Amino acid sequence: MKEFGWSMQYSVFICDLDKMELIDLQTRLGFEMHHRDDSIAIIDLGDPHERGRSCFAFMGSAPALPTSGPVVI
Repeated sequence: MKEFGWSMQYSVFICDLDKMELIDLQTRLGFEMHHRDDSIAIIDLGDPHERGRSCFAFMGSAPALPTSGPVVI
């Protein structure tokens, strides 16, 4: 992850990626993760008017997202 962005916390990174860089990141993470046990959230914040539940993509086991209330990142 350090090759793609900078760490905010131990397991939280911010990356500014184009589409090809994102594909590269997902491919590399896919080889490293344990798909039955690990969960990786990829959150594309995009433009402010596009933000919300649809910006979450998960690899591996995906937690249930809230169906109402504010989104806090």
